Amino acid sequence: MSQKNLTSLPVYGKALELCNMSREIASYVSFNKDLLKLYQSKSLRDHIADALLTDAILIPQQIAQAEQASSYRERMRRASFIGIMIRNINSYCTGLEKDGVREKEYLDLLRAEIKSFRSSFKKWRKALSGDSRQG
Repeated sequence: MSQKNLTSLPVYGKALELCNMSREIASYVSFNKDLLKLYQSKSLRDHIADALLTDAILIPQQIAQAEQASSYRERMRRASFIGIMIRNINSYCTGLEKDGVREKEYLDLLRAEIKSFRSSFKKWRKALSGDSRQG
């Protein structure tokens, strides 16, 4: 599937929205404002923000790879991986709360975005599993 076709997929658009919101929240809650160096920090909050960003960035990539996969098994493996990342992002929200992020409303916005993405994801996954390219 080409990039143009990917952008027509509702789940891909939702994944990009989730990615953008995650980037904004990671930037806001982290102590280190250089997001590319969060992994080097000694702060738990920065490590959680880095993991949040990493998973959020991987989701649209996994959708693209699932769409391009020729085998049913590979498409389902990618979809399963996305499911794990969605659960992780919810856990990162909890972790940030426990680390003292006071602006809980931002984390609640991210949770709402995850919920919206999950709804779109379930429809997409169902369509993937019924895809005629099974092999």
